[in-house]
Amino acid sequence: MEALISILKSAAPALATAVAGPLGGAAVTMIADKLGLSDKTVDAVTQALTTNPESIQKLKELDLEFAKVDAADRDSARKMQMTNRSRMPAVLSVVTIIGFFSLLLGAATGYLSLTGSDVMMLLLGVLARETASVYNFWLGSSNSSQQKDMVKGLK
Repeated sequence: MEALISILKSAAPALATAVAGPLGGAAVTMIADKLGLSDKTVDAVTQALTTNPESIQKLKELDLEFAKVDAADRDSARKMQMTNRSRMPAVLSVVTIIGFFSLLLGAATGYLSLTGSDVMMLLLGVLARETASVYNFWLGSSNSSQQKDMVKGLK
């Protein structure tokens, strides 16, 4: 898995994030489909990407498609918020940010111990990821903006 993520980080950063996330298996299957592989495993995808130079180009195309869908998803959420003016995204954002920084503060002051606790480490990881999502929702993401601009340039 580490070898695949290493390849993806340089060639397809949006897919690298997907493969490393909770839906990694689905992302690997999507990559295998794009490469025309019958074997949908991490090893098969890694092998194809390291032995077939054409597969890297297909991977980059898939990464752009994936980034475009990801940006459109955030854009539709922002448009929904502008139309409905729901307070729920703001409430969830505040809860997420407070939870993340409370956990960090608790760990920094020694009130909470993160060492040896898989549950606390999982919680920290989830809150860190969701905090990034909150910032991306409200402020945008320079990475997704760059990818969106690249997609627009290909049209």
